[in-house]
Amino acid sequence: MIPYGKHDISGDDIDAVVDVLENHFLTQGSKVPEFEQALCDYTSAQFCTAVNSATSGLHVACLAAGVTHGDIVWTTPNSFVASANCALYCSAQIDFVDMDEHTRNIDIIKLGTKLALAKQAGQLPKALVVVHFAGFSCDMQAIANLLSGLGIVLIEDAAHGLGGSYKGRKIGSCEYSDITVLSFHPVKSITTAEGGAVLTNNPELAQEIVLFAKHGITRDHGLFDAETTKISLAGDWYYQQLTLGYNYRLSDMQAALGISQLKKLDDFILARQQKATFYIQALANLPLILPQRTSIDNQSAWHIFVVELKPQGGDTNRGQTRKAVYQQLVEKGIGVNVHYIPIHLHPFYQQLGFVYGDFPYAERYYERAITLPLYPSLTEQQQQAVVDALTEILV
Repeated sequence: MIPYGKHDISGDDIDAVVDVLENHFLTQGSKVPEFEQALCDYTSAQFCTAVNSATSGLHVACLAAGVTHGDIVWTTPNSFVASANCALYCSAQIDFVDMDEHTRNIDIIKLGTKLALAKQAGQLPKALVVVHFAGFSCDMQAIANLLSGLGIVLIEDAAHGLGGSYKGRKIGSCEYSDITVLSFHPVKSITTAEGGAVLTNNPELAQEIVLFAKHGITRDHGLFDAETTKISLAGDWYYQQLTLGYNYRLSDMQAALGISQLKKLDDFILARQQKATFYIQALANLPLILPQRTSIDNQSAWHIFVVELKPQGGDTNRGQTRKAVYQQLVEKGIGVNVHYIPIHLHPFYQQLGFVYGDFPYAERYYERAITLPLYPSLTEQQQQAVVDALTEILV
């Protein structure tokens, strides 16, 4: 079976982890700060906090943004549930802006319309979580312009995006946003097994992010509440809990793996880009809607490669449903997937009042989408097997 995604681990990655096991602290040692600095160097963000998952990172981002009970957070329905759950963790309300049918990211026009109506009604969101679907950046400059002066915290869910770029800057630079969240899940651009990171250029937000990710505890004397404790009597052992935080730390073993993987990130992305180009050329004549090609201003990280079955009609797709095509591919040894079930269609979110029909573009896309295998070590022979299988099924 050819999997839809796969991590790429080599001997130097293994050696880096073994070195920590044999010679360093397993947690709260030097490797996490080293990894955080390496991510800052790569993305050009000023501050980075490594966490144990992108889900934790999104939660921390919302907490740092001040999201709380009575607030509203917006995101896109075309994402994994973590992009919306982060708001609910903070006891806020969640709402969605439909996707653009061409970019598969948040629809800029619909966002502008929704913002205008919300401003008029006095119900602007506290934060907006935009998702760089499949590794292709949202139009961050346009989004930032729409949000300008409205006091809305802009959070990038860049779980798919590390290694991609937008207007000459790496995704994660926070050039147009307040906070960016990364993922290091095994099928992402690089992996730490499980893990994530939260990036920002705002020192106040960075301070809050660190607190919320690490129990709300600090050893920074400059942050201590002097009125509750005689600081002069405190030694180097002393720390204070300033807020209710969480244990979202990354281990040093994972950080060591991340440091090693990050050195190969650009090579990983180049391989993904080449394989995406192969698919785009090889599948051009099949009845499929293919992902957009990247532009000079927007270079995708190509986390996943999603095709859509063209609407049925005549001999198109032989009148087959997505389920039938999916099953036939699996039977041929092709490990396909579907990204994503629109968040608002999950039973939990329907209990919150969302219904089918609320976000038609995301719903229509989902009904036709199939994710094909794409990862750095995928061979041309394996890709050709995918193409041949689709050709046999669809033509």
